[in-house]
Amino acid sequence: MMIKETSLRRDPDLRGELAFLARGCDFVLPSRFKKRLKSFQQAQIQNKPEKKPGTPPPAPVPAPSTPTPRPPTPPPVSKVVVAPPPSSIHIPRFYFPKGLPNGTGNFDEAIAKVETAFTEFEEEKADIYEMGKIAKACGCPLYWKAPMFNGAGGERTGFVSVHSFIATWRKLLHSCHDDASKFIYLLAKPSCSYLEQEDFIPLLQDIVDTHPGLTFLKDAPEFHSRYITTVIQRIFYTVNRSWTGRINITELRRSNFLQTLALLEEEDDINQITDYFSYEHFYVIYCKFWELDTDHDLFIDPKDLARYNDHSSSNRIIERLFSGAVTRGNSVQKEGRMSYAEFVWFLISEEDKKNLTSVEYWFRCMDLDGDGVLSMYELEYFYEEQCERMEGMGIEPLPFHDLLCQMLDLVKPECQGKITLHDLKRCRMAHIFYDTFFNLEKYLDHEQRDPFAVQKDLDSECPEPSDWDKYASEEYEILVAEETANEQLQEGSFEDDYESDELTVPSEIGNKMDKLVISDLSA
Repeated sequence: MMIKETSLRRDPDLRGELAFLARGCDFVLPSRFKKRLKSFQQAQIQNKPEKKPGTPPPAPVPAPSTPTPRPPTPPPVSKVVVAPPPSSIHIPRFYFPKGLPNGTGNFDEAIAKVETAFTEFEEEKADIYEMGKIAKACGCPLYWKAPMFNGAGGERTGFVSVHSFIATWRKLLHSCHDDASKFIYLLAKPSCSYLEQEDFIPLLQDIVDTHPGLTFLKDAPEFHSRYITTVIQRIFYTVNRSWTGRINITELRRSNFLQTLALLEEEDDINQITDYFSYEHFYVIYCKFWELDTDHDLFIDPKDLARYNDHSSSNRIIERLFSGAVTRGNSVQKEGRMSYAEFVWFLISEEDKKNLTSVEYWFRCMDLDGDGVLSMYELEYFYEEQCERMEGMGIEPLPFHDLLCQMLDLVKPECQGKITLHDLKRCRMAHIFYDTFFNLEKYLDHEQRDPFAVQKDLDSECPEPSDWDKYASEEYEILVAEETANEQLQEGSFEDDYESDELTVPSEIGNKMDKLVISDLSA
């Protein structure tokens, strides 16, 4: 369509848009331009006078003497100079999931030491008991011998030849570069980078069979599986911080398990190693479970668990324990039964609410809706039963509103009206918080204790035994004293001995565990 020059001068905006469109600018919208052009044409038609028949055409308007100004020439488009892509930058590797390789490591020298160690054995073959020398030749702790033996195929044949072990060890040295990765490589299932509970059984069975502090268990094989189960649960309770049931390399590195395992070689009295392996701790845990398990089928129900510590825990928290919040498997949720392995987690969490796993354990129980936050409704739900129990004892309970103010001052949550797991870990008062809502006996103990003494304990820099270590030590002394009294009563000499000497726990009992008879566990 032709547009007269005079029309363009009447609408300079339209002329400018035409200039932009001629340059190919992206920001001129064709639809908008068409609308402007159409409206301009309609205005031209309306302003044009109607032509009557016989009317001569209007005289042409003389052109002005000055030339028509041309539209301004758009500035030249500057070319964008695209820089060539930079040459590839070499970023050194910084992530080594299996340890930092030692560039100067001499594998041939390590293999030569192993070959020399095998020459001491007949036909250069070693059984499980001779693998200790091989472990030391490899620079590993003594009690790595069982994982080494099984990893080289000894479990199938009953012995390990020098060739099969060197092939296994050479492959391990090329792929694993620190103790954590080597340990998982030896102990885990093929092609697995994590440890499950059953993976620890060969290692712990070898400790039971060969450690000098557990020689008395040779005459009681029925307790081997119970002791091994206890140690495995304690390992996963402490090491498996992700609650997945699988210990990965990172969790193993961050824990003290490998260091504690190495200590077994140096310490003959296994009770001195309170982490994981203490027989005294196993003795306490199993005796507590045996008292509750009246039918001795190695399972307890909510009524059995409620009898623990003279019904100190509330019924509502026990219901949560059997709801699957902190336990796995169908036996707990469907059948309402708790196994011995799950009781180990309960007992440690109940008697030591200061450790991180315990804080997480009870938080899961109190978080009814699983949203990661303890709401005021959830706190009131658990405190209601505490109030009912106190009223039954003739104690006037503190109103919930006043108690809530105390707890918020204690925890100091970051978000008002909501208590998170991070808040409880940060405040270092989680044990007081939890006991307030579901353990009446300990709650009353906290109420009678000097608050300045509690703060003094937190500010103390001296390393002290954990609450669990203190509890296990005290309970063990009580149990041994009761067992000693029962033995003397059966022999008929209890009265004479009691009149002559004060009943005490002999100090030799801790070192002579083989003389300790567990009469009530032999059923």
